[in-house]
Amino acid sequence: MHRPVVIGVAGGSGSGKTSVSKAIYESFKGHSILMLEQDYYYKDQSHLPFEERLKTNYDHPLAFDTDLLIEHIEQLLRYEPIEKPVYDYSIHTRSDQVIDVEPKDVIILEGILVLEDERLRDLMDIKLFVDTDADIRIIRRLQRDIQERGRTLDSVIDQYVNVVRPMHNQFIEPTKRYADIIIPEGGHNHVAIDLMVTKIQTILEQKSFL
Repeated sequence: MHRPVVIGVAGGSGSGKTSVSKAIYESFKGHSILMLEQDYYYKDQSHLPFEERLKTNYDHPLAFDTDLLIEHIEQLLRYEPIEKPVYDYSIHTRSDQVIDVEPKDVIILEGILVLEDERLRDLMDIKLFVDTDADIRIIRRLQRDIQERGRTLDSVIDQYVNVVRPMHNQFIEPTKRYADIIIPEGGHNHVAIDLMVTKIQTILEQKSFL
């Protein structure tokens, strides 16, 4: 029995990794493909008081339930359905809801730290790192958090300086060395995305998926 293709897409916050993932996904729309976002796999914190949950560092590897993510990917690789957890940022813990996910021939695993854990990397056929300059990433984060999440300018800058930037330098940037392909400038790099789509098509054809 053939095995699904797993594509890992990592990169810092605001790098454009989600845009790259979506561009690849859209290129195969109509085929058997799914996206699995690492953000859905933050640890359940219902056992902690709300005040403690507020201190969560979402850019640290320990914030993720990587064991569950690995378990779910392994299930999908066996063509078994999963129940993807849903994280509720308003209460800083996992919600009671789940999302039913059916197995597909291509799995795009997207997240800031998907290349950090060796066990995850070993499940991937292709590892991508979206590499974007820090000034562009902070501008994108400012726009997103202020316009879409109602954050203040000061709060976004404070979080970036004290949490996002040091976590990026310590944990995210070093994972670049594990990437098979580094994509500069994220979703704006259409040449790199087209090359990736062509490569994935070749793999799928070799596996007789298409």
